[in-house]
Order: sequence, then structure tokens, then C-alpha cells
Amino acid sequence: MKPSRDISRLIEIMAALRTPGTGCPWDLEQNFATIAPYTLEEAYEVADAIAKDDMLELREELGDLLLQVVYHARMAEEKDQFSFPDVVEGITKKMIRRHPHVFGDETGEKPELVKGIWERIKSEERAEKRAEREALGLAEPNKGFLDDVPTAFPALQEADELQRRASKVGFDWNDARLVLDKIREETHELDEELSKSDPDKDRITDELGDTLFALANLARHLDIDPEEALRRTNRKFRRRFAAIEDVAEANGTTLEAMSLEEMETAWQAAKKQDPTATRSCFETRKN
Repeated sequence: MKPSRDISRLIEIMAALRTPGTGCPWDLEQNFATIAPYTLEEAYEVADAIAKDDMLELREELGDLLLQVVYHARMAEEKDQFSFPDVVEGITKKMIRRHPHVFGDETGEKPELVKGIWERIKSEERAEKRAEREALGLAEPNKGFLDDVPTAFPALQEADELQRRASKVGFDWNDARLVLDKIREETHELDEELSKSDPDKDRITDELGDTLFALANLARHLDIDPEEALRRTNRKFRRRFAAIEDVAEANGTTLEAMSLEEMETAWQAAKKQDPTATRSCFETRKN
């Protein structure tokens, strides 16, 4: 079998991998649940390639992500549920339907009106999906107000989405400073747990989670993406730590052989070279 630019070749390859007797033993063992973590991983690697502005890597990672779609579709086809063409038809139908200002009669709409069109169409789609489930004899799941927020989101993103959703019905603070007060309250409760003679790990975990949830809430009130804010700090930490490695190499030593004071000195020197640097964990602890 030869490579091809045609999507049908990828579908053929996946079918061959999943063919009992002649396929790949590992691929044959997989199911939706075991493949799902790889699907998430590939999506993150696509995002990473974009962040690095690496088009060669992006091309490869998009292929890996496409493979995941084909993989899931093949497993569904084996169960006579749906196939890859059904997936394609479904998304093309959705895109055409949700853009009547491009593919239909509602042309020339202003950007602020497009959102209203989307909401109206999505409401119609939800009604149709309910009818489809009823026709198939599938029970409609009881959905709470927050159930549309995927639990598979990264925890920080899930917190942000949950809070945005709750805010739509007025369950929210109207001032970012009130959120700061909540953060102080949560850190105080965390400090109390840590100060106990016999700290409870579960209670500490709960209080730390409450603090992170409140921080995500503050980011939303400041109109800052908490994921991006943390990624920026992660990138700064990578640069700081790489500078410590450079110092170790220049001095003919290793990170393991450096003392904490030597690493802190290297950190501070790197910080002066990069004014966007955050305070080090050591500096914060000292103060």
C-alpha cells in the first residue's frame, strides 16, 4: 500500500489495521475509551505547534489529529453506528446551516448579528437532536444548567467555562476586587489547614482547589484567559531555568551539583536580562 493525498487511503489504512487476523494487535485491542487520551494529546500537540509557529510540525500534528478522527469513525463503523462519511456530512451540514449569511439568503449581516443567527440555529439543532434521539428510542439525558460544559476540559479551562455559564444567570460577583477578597479567604483557609499539627491531605487538596477556582474567576473578571496567563508564566520559567543550566555548563558543573544559592543567583541574573520575568519561588519564599 502506497501513501496518497486522498483521504480514502487513510481510511483504508485504518480499516487494515483494525482487520482481525491480519491487522495490528495493538490497534485491534483499542476502544473509544483507550483512544480518547491520545485524541486529547494530539489536539494539544497541534496547539503547541501553532504556539511555536512551526508549520512543518503543524502539518504533521494535524495529520496525527486527523488519524484520531478516522480511528474513532472506524470503531463506530465496526459497531454499525456511523462511518467517516457520516462525520463529514454532519459537519458540512452544520457549517452550511450555521452560515446562512454566507451560503444562504441572509447575506450582508453585521458581525454583531451573526452571533444571534448562530444562537437561533443552535437552538433549532438541539430540538432536532432531541427528536432524532426519540426516533431511535434513546432517552434524552437529564441536563443541568452546567452540563454543557465538558468535563474532559483541562481543569482550569473547565473552571473558567463553568463560571462563565453560571454568570449568565447572575451567579457572579460584579467587581474583580470582591474576587480578590475571595482569593484571600481561600488562601487563609489553606494556611489554616497547613498550620495544623496533623494536616489533612484531603482538606488541603480541597482548599487548594478552591483557591485555583477563585484565581480562574479573577482571570475571567479581568478578561484574561487563565490558560494563556499560566502558559506565559510557564514559558518564562522555562527560560529562567534554561539560564541556570547555561551557567552550570559554563562553570563545568551540573544542576545536581549546584547549591540552591547558586541557582538563585543565576535565576536573578537571568531575570535582569528579561524584564518580563516573574519573581522566583525562592524569592517569594524569602519574603
